[in-house]
Amino acid sequence: MDLIKGLSQILGNNLITEREQKIPYMTDASYFQGDLPLAVALPDTTDQVAAVMKYCQDNSIPVVARGGGTALTGSSIPLKEMLVISLARFDRILEVHPEDRYAVVEPGVKLDNLNQHLSRYGFFYPPDPASSIAATVGGSISTNAGGLRASMYGTTKNWILGLEVVLPDGNIIHTGGKVLKRTAGYDLTALMVGAEGTLGIITKAIVKIWPVVESRGRILAYYDTIDKVGSSISEMKGMGITPLIAEFLDKITMHSLSETRGLTFPEDASYMLIVDIASTRESIGRELKEAEEVLRKFNPISTEITTDQAAMERIYEARKGAYSSLLSERSSMSERVVIGDIVVPASELPVALKESEEKVRKYNLTVALFGHISDGNIHANIYADIADKDHMNRVESFQHDFATIAIRHGGSVSAEHGVGLEKKDLLRMEFEETNNQYVMEIMKSIRKAFDPKGIMNRGKMFDQ
Repeated sequence: MDLIKGLSQILGNNLITEREQKIPYMTDASYFQGDLPLAVALPDTTDQVAAVMKYCQDNSIPVVARGGGTALTGSSIPLKEMLVISLARFDRILEVHPEDRYAVVEPGVKLDNLNQHLSRYGFFYPPDPASSIAATVGGSISTNAGGLRASMYGTTKNWILGLEVVLPDGNIIHTGGKVLKRTAGYDLTALMVGAEGTLGIITKAIVKIWPVVESRGRILAYYDTIDKVGSSISEMKGMGITPLIAEFLDKITMHSLSETRGLTFPEDASYMLIVDIASTRESIGRELKEAEEVLRKFNPISTEITTDQAAMERIYEARKGAYSSLLSERSSMSERVVIGDIVVPASELPVALKESEEKVRKYNLTVALFGHISDGNIHANIYADIADKDHMNRVESFQHDFATIAIRHGGSVSAEHGVGLEKKDLLRMEFEETNNQYVMEIMKSIRKAFDPKGIMNRGKMFDQ
């Protein structure tokens, strides 16, 4: 049977079959190179998605759903003979109800566009990955994205009330609802969050929204050693101070931002800490001073407080663009950036950061360490020459040891970027090291129950 002809009958002109037009869908924001997809579907209704899924299951065609293409672990790239289902045309904001604290949106809505729209009501949607200019609601749900504001508001899973999902057999289900709490059997909404498109395709989301903060200010602190950065955040959280944002940058990252964004930093600073405090207009000054006093306990090179919103926005956008800025630090155009993404409890940050720095030296790699430090999230951007086998072996060894640091200190090998292709072995290692292998078997059983033919994002998260 001509599979393309059958798909064309369902999708009409919403099907890409020309080789040149399919090539951009072979990659995402990770360093992985996928295979040329069988075709690319661009459905514009849930019924079309359902018809495509039923056809794919009946004909055993593997599929991968795609949002904004910003995935960092290869979770949205096609493998052999896969159909890519792009949700790009599902880009409408359907409802906004400030009084009930929710909005209904389609999965192709970009996060920045959503927040621009919500700002008219004085509300926002807190999940804030650095790629929010391109990242979509559906993609961020599928990876349980975190971001800069996760310190105060948590990750995506805390902000999803309900979903419309097309299952592999074409059935359409609705999970959750429009209320802020409910107890009604198994929480299938939560099950879909972080599933990386292995259980179904999200076609609508009911998201929780929140009032914009009244006032915020920022503290910039510079340190000479990485353990002081971790200690200052651990102390701050132990005293009950919850930052809106707490980010740290190393010298490589600061240099890249100087080169690409024109920002200036103290020459003798090895690490920069950005701490935002949100409060009322009446108390913001006092709370900023209290937070600064904690940071000064650990002998910073200097500290600075500002409530200048324009200056704060420049640094905020620079931090969100750190990944692209770091590309300027490559020694050759053939280098790629492999991104480590671990998380540890805040109390373990000082020693975990120090150990991470030691592993960089051990393997003689160029690695930029930075991340959402307030929630224990450490990113390691590793400069990797994928054509050099010895170099890649050292990169893989560092990734293994970096993940081991997370596990040893009660954390996880993946904080917010998902598992995809990159972290399948590390995920298995985490379950083995914590004597929790049966959890992975339960996950596989759930996946098989939803997708008995194994067509959904085959080869990602773990081998089925």
